[in-house]
Amino acid sequence: MGFWSRFLRDRLAVLGLGIVLCFFALSILTPWIAPYDPSAIDVDNILASPSSQHIFGTDDLGRDVFTRMLYGAGISLKVGFVAVGIATLIGVFLGAISGYYGGLVDIIIMRFVDIMLCFPSFFLILAVIAFLEPSIFNIMAVIGLTSWMGITRLVRAEFLSLKQRDFVLAEKAMGAGSLRIIFIHILPNAMAPVLVSATLGIASAVLTESALSFLGIGVQPPTPSWGNILTLGQSTLGVAWWLSLFPGMAILITVLGYNLLGEGIRDAIDPRLRS
Repeated sequence: MGFWSRFLRDRLAVLGLGIVLCFFALSILTPWIAPYDPSAIDVDNILASPSSQHIFGTDDLGRDVFTRMLYGAGISLKVGFVAVGIATLIGVFLGAISGYYGGLVDIIIMRFVDIMLCFPSFFLILAVIAFLEPSIFNIMAVIGLTSWMGITRLVRAEFLSLKQRDFVLAEKAMGAGSLRIIFIHILPNAMAPVLVSATLGIASAVLTESALSFLGIGVQPPTPSWGNILTLGQSTLGVAWWLSLFPGMAILITVLGYNLLGEGIRDAIDPRLRS
């Protein structure tokens, strides 16, 4: 049974894929389907409750929450993919070098990984952000630069196993260079767990960006973000419950979708890992 056959038989995995594709489509189509300008202020509809005119209500400046959440979905998608892309590039490179060469190179890289893992990721991100100007580009870079350690360990473990296989020994006997063996022959066979980790990492990046924006050191207003909408909802919870409910549900559903998709990919790649 092939990968797609196993994947499509997993209903939760298909649900996760559907959620991810739905938010991806919304983020792309936002300029055409958003009913209002995300920055348009309407003093006549400040903190208006959900209605046919504003289905998710409005905020303290009369801006349409549904529109701002649609644009916020695009922010979350950008942060998730770019941050995970940075982390994956770093993790794959260091893991490949560490696992293939071993010895002193392996010791140095893995001790550096251990040092990085000693610091709680979120507090490390907070410390770095404190010295930088809060912006979406800095957020993506910092999340990516502080979340590559797990991928490094995964790739290293795969390389330690694969470099002893017959096809690698045959390439060495034929005189193939180390870089060719690493990136042409071993790496493609080591990417399955990386794909799973990257999918789960997007959920983590979305959650981290929302938390930073909620604390006021992430994406800055007036740029819409699920996190900064939640921040406003905290101060107006007694009179504007929709400012907390809808972005909170969006974050929950998005993270759940990526987690279900990642678990489904893992089980489809290797059914023996199914718990």
